[in-house]
Amino acid sequence: MKKNIDKLIEIATLSGATDASTISPARIIVDEEFSRFCREPRCENFGLSPSCPPHVKGPETFRIWRESAEATIVVRLVVPMASLFSDERREVMALLHEIVAGVEIAAMDMGYVQSKAFAGGSCKNIFCSDMNGCRVLSGGVCRNPQLARPSMSGFGINVAQLMDDCGWPSDINVKEKNYDGESMSWVAGLILIG
Repeated sequence: MKKNIDKLIEIATLSGATDASTISPARIIVDEEFSRFCREPRCENFGLSPSCPPHVKGPETFRIWRESAEATIVVRLVVPMASLFSDERREVMALLHEIVAGVEIAAMDMGYVQSKAFAGGSCKNIFCSDMNGCRVLSGGVCRNPQLARPSMSGFGINVAQLMDDCGWPSDINVKEKNYDGESMSWVAGLILIG
């Protein structure tokens, strides 16, 4: 399995992840409080897609998936903070979804058919922001099934703890080796391998 995990980590970094690491699924902290933040204060994306609450299966289901997973790959994109508060945000989040979806698909191709990827952000906002509604919620077919992945927040995943477990700074202003004075931040995703 280690050889396959190393290959999946390589796929993540070649796809654009700043960092990719593996941790035991048991180390993923799941807390209902984090999923409640989607409702209170209400996220602007609440209910807009099947990848966000109230449409995701939530913390209890994630705990079941976590128990049956063999490994976890965590990915991080370090980006200028300004890009997360500009029109570039969609591009950054789309890249994150593409990376975790690509790793999930590669894991399935290796025989880990129960693998599941999760990312930050709402797929509706990222991929279908110019569309009137989500096709899936109205009984149709997703426009971006190969890219859109559920949001970690709706499953109660403690993302800051994931960063710490991977040895990456979770503070909002990440100073990387080539720090040039620009404020940096990160977005993250994970893939349960199983």
